[in-house]
Amino acid sequence: MTQQESIAFTPTLTDRIAVVTGAGTGIGAATARALAARGARVALLGRRIDKIARVAQDIDGVPVVADVSDPTAVVAAFDEVTERLGAPDLVVANAGAMLAAPFVDADRAEWRRMLDVNVMGVLDTARAAVPGLRAAADNRRAADLVLISSIGAHMVLPTYAVYMATKAAVTHLTRILRAELGPDGIRVRAIEPGMTESDLGHDMSYPGSKELLADFAVANPPIPASAIAETVAWSVSLPAAVNAASIEVLPTTQG
Repeated sequence: MTQQESIAFTPTLTDRIAVVTGAGTGIGAATARALAARGARVALLGRRIDKIARVAQDIDGVPVVADVSDPTAVVAAFDEVTERLGAPDLVVANAGAMLAAPFVDADRAEWRRMLDVNVMGVLDTARAAVPGLRAAADNRRAADLVLISSIGAHMVLPTYAVYMATKAAVTHLTRILRAELGPDGIRVRAIEPGMTESDLGHDMSYPGSKELLADFAVANPPIPASAIAETVAWSVSLPAAVNAASIEVLPTTQG
């Protein structure tokens, strides 16, 4: 077999077992659909059973109720997935919270929520994922940990200080985990979306924050969540020896 043949692109995900967090809406739901369309068996994690159950029904997936800000719930969810489907070898940590306010006026509880979901939730999801990923890699199969970060990890935008700091943490965490887990054959990557159609930020409460986000969306028309989902699906379809380690996915006008 030549080197070229050995790294041939294989778009199917048949026999892969996937977990997607925050899978009830937006990027998470679109990603669950994209992975299932390529043959993966998908467990959909989320807080709202009505949301994840609806998507799961469409793709013959497994809905599992879990709030990623609760570490016990994360472990229990992975145990349930392993019992029902087998050990996952493809995990997409997508659940996130985005709340904006001027730094000096922000509600500390909102800071805590973003830290609990965007940072601790990703940490707990990643750690719960490692045993299954390591088992897959030990058997010379693809093993993927995909962390959904944000282009905000590299931006400076007033009123988004804590949100962007959490995403910068996720992006850098990806690099560190790649250094730790890559030698074991586990691919760790960050997907960094720009303006994307989703309900992220729908619960912002600070006066004017939703209007500011809407104005930014007018200047930078959001891309569909399916664009991020297709990027995730492409990246995990690459040969196991190849890692698309960090991918920014932006509206063309966002620059």
